[in-house]
Amino acid sequence: MQSVDVTTLIAACTELQETWLPARLEQVYQRDRHTLALCFRTMNQRGWLTLSWHPQAARICLDTPPVKAPDTFTFSQQLRHQLNGLALVSVKAIAPWERALDLQFARRPGDPPLWHLYVEIMGKYSNVILTNVDDLIVTAAHQVSNQQSSVRPIQTGQPYEPPPALTDPAPSLEESQERWQERVSLIPTDLKSNLLKNYRGLSSILVLSMIEAAGLAPQQSTHSLSADDWQRLFDRWREWLTAVQQQQFRPGWLPQGYTVMGWGAVESVPSIHPILSRYYTDELNRQEFSQLRHQLSQRLINLLKKLYVKANDFRDRLHQSDEADRQREQADLLMANLHEWQPGLKAITLADFETGNPVTIPLDPEKNAVQNAQARYKRHQKLKRSRAALEPLLKAVQAEIDYLEQVQVAVTQLSLYANPEDLEALTEIRDELIQQQYLDDPDQRYRGAVAETTNFRHFRSPSGFEILIGRNNRQNDEIVSHVANDYDLWFHSQEIPGSHVLLRLEPGAAPDDADLQFTADLAAYYSRASQSDQVPVIYTEPRYVFKPKGARPGTVIYKQERVIWGQPQRASLSMPIL
Repeated sequence: MQSVDVTTLIAACTELQETWLPARLEQVYQRDRHTLALCFRTMNQRGWLTLSWHPQAARICLDTPPVKAPDTFTFSQQLRHQLNGLALVSVKAIAPWERALDLQFARRPGDPPLWHLYVEIMGKYSNVILTNVDDLIVTAAHQVSNQQSSVRPIQTGQPYEPPPALTDPAPSLEESQERWQERVSLIPTDLKSNLLKNYRGLSSILVLSMIEAAGLAPQQSTHSLSADDWQRLFDRWREWLTAVQQQQFRPGWLPQGYTVMGWGAVESVPSIHPILSRYYTDELNRQEFSQLRHQLSQRLINLLKKLYVKANDFRDRLHQSDEADRQREQADLLMANLHEWQPGLKAITLADFETGNPVTIPLDPEKNAVQNAQARYKRHQKLKRSRAALEPLLKAVQAEIDYLEQVQVAVTQLSLYANPEDLEALTEIRDELIQQQYLDDPDQRYRGAVAETTNFRHFRSPSGFEILIGRNNRQNDEIVSHVANDYDLWFHSQEIPGSHVLLRLEPGAAPDDADLQFTADLAAYYSRASQSDQVPVIYTEPRYVFKPKGARPGTVIYKQERVIWGQPQRASLSMPIL
């Protein structure tokens, strides 16, 4: 993940100074344990400023409003108590080439500052610290004890000390090319490493884009550069320093990341703040998506493994109960042929009542014929009671397996993060498993009622009809219970876990065979049989689809269905997303 470097921080700070000073602080909200959102209002606009001390995604940028949820963090409560209603009058770096800003708050514009909010963007050492007018620490996002750091402890009541001063030389426009070249080429190694080691304020992504903009290779040795190579690189160097000095930047997207210098950008953007907001939101979402998907996948695998064992055990015991009738028949034979028994027999052979074929019956030599028959009658009754008890247990276990396999299909289909909707769908699956008590809820994420969701997959049939596909059981239920009307058609893979698919039709509209086939292909693709050549898919009108009372999410029964064969491989090659 790309880190916010000094150049990016200066660009973000410059835009804040130009358009958001002075501003009144209206709200303080902590999104999570690493992210704070401050709502500011100026004479012309209102917006949210994100301050993050995340170890990999520390940043300061204008962002989208936070979702409405209870804020129980102590840090935000302390900031709200001290800063709410005050004016942000200054945003500036605490020292040249330092990745730390000082946000100053006063009672009104023009008054001396009463509070300093220091935002330190320094990787795993990032922090947000509030001090009073005397620079005494009032609160901090992350307090550091003397045992954790003897160099720079951060504790309430102690004086604020800036981060340790950088020791590398500071870049300067006054430095001559000869001195710059001598410093960079002093040790014979690759160009990228030499630039990073010899000057402060540089980052890997900045150096890489600078070298590539000069037409050179990052791993190229400094001794292999010609005079023209050095000149091109020095021109880019001065271009960077001039942009920093004049605070004129060209934000844009790189193929893998972003830039504020415009070098190698595939798309230019007027402001750096939307870039920072989108980039770090996507990266953190991608990280959370990967972790959550792994957690859910492993949990489902473990649950299903135990259920498969339990189901097989029930089936084995039911198979044993199939001997109940044979035990009774043998007992009847013994009772009908008591005269054939002799003391000490370990087995007796008698003719079957119906076929006349000889039947060998094992005997307990310690018991007489009546006692052996009674033992078999008891065994018969026990096996009958066992079957009566095992059949509903096996049915319940199989229903649980079917449900979890359906959830597993939904998780499998969400293989890669593409947009926030993917993380939202995965979060809905987690909440569903919490609701069904398959996952613990230590953070009290699930609180009963859930809002309606419209985060379906959208497609268009060849005739232009809209197709909706549920991403999880919650969305599957939403499609059946609230979205579908009497004119639509509902599709699902037959006897195979998969998504509910809805072909939306206007009154009087009739889909042709191509529409039905395309929808069936999608239903087959978004099922557990997505790797098969052909998959049976049933479809019917929504009025014939019912959710049984008390059934698990995503479970329905249906009637009046018709079958069409879907080809999932064909759907994977031609699915025009709406």
